[in-house]
Amino acid sequence: MDDRELLRRLAAGGSSGDALARDAGITRAAVWKRIEGLRAAGARIEARPGRGYVLTSPAELLDAGRLRAGLSTEAAALLHALDVAWAVDSTNSELLRRPPAPGVEVLLAERQNAGRGRLGRRWVSPLGGQVCVSVRRGFNGGLARLGGLSLVAGVAVAEALRASGYAAVGLKWPNDLVADGRKLAGLLVEGGGEHGGPVHAVIGIGINVDLGGEAGDIDQPWIDLARLGGGVPSRNALAIAVLDALLPALELFDREGLAPFEPRFAALDVLAGQPVRVLDGRGDFEGRALGLAPDGALRVATDAGERRVHAGEVSVRRR
Repeated sequence: MDDRELLRRLAAGGSSGDALARDAGITRAAVWKRIEGLRAAGARIEARPGRGYVLTSPAELLDAGRLRAGLSTEAAALLHALDVAWAVDSTNSELLRRPPAPGVEVLLAERQNAGRGRLGRRWVSPLGGQVCVSVRRGFNGGLARLGGLSLVAGVAVAEALRASGYAAVGLKWPNDLVADGRKLAGLLVEGGGEHGGPVHAVIGIGINVDLGGEAGDIDQPWIDLARLGGGVPSRNALAIAVLDALLPALELFDREGLAPFEPRFAALDVLAGQPVRVLDGRGDFEGRALGLAPDGALRVATDAGERRVHAGEVSVRRR
């Protein structure tokens, strides 16, 4: 009985330590250690008289077969491989370690032990509380093409969430999904290749679904889908919706670049027209956000004229 099966057993109504030990062929002390490990990972497990160990807030586990079967015909045709891991250091790191394969590779994980965000920030991902997914794909046109990739991915994910009923979701340049002024999801693009030739990229996405009380390490205002109303959504259905939107979007980006996504980004842009402070190592400045430049830079109107800010160089905060 692995940890995945143990969670399923507890979600089905609870079991005593003796019954779990007997069925798993281990000692009751070993069961207790397994339970403590799951609690430390974020599972909400209580010991109740007469019922034993109970999962008080069941988390829907991801199912690779269900995900593949649920994809649209268009998205499925673009997919080479889809896997669900129990725990990895980072879905991005795991895909980057693997030998390149033809087509699109998708990796999801129930938990990341060392998830990464933009600018080296730690990405908190309690067990079953998020949809953590990375997508690896090749692109033509050289490394310069990757500059707009996080914007394209952000548009696709935000549109998928809105279509799933979360109308409050918007995009904060360059790669944060926000709702009610708080961070809902983030994206991280990594990869490499030739300056003027083929490149490969891994797009990592982390969406807060139901963080419960396990988000004490997050260092900024956050929100999850459960707090946006309507209860806790199906993580499998959410992952399917995201992949159905993202995989065709990446195909379009490879063919036509960023241009088709500029009006779609504008419809989601929460900074447009807002006063902003740009935190730049060369000197901070203030202005008013004007939307995207054709290369994906943020256009900012200042007293000295328009300035353009590129992803990876700055953090942008409303003031």
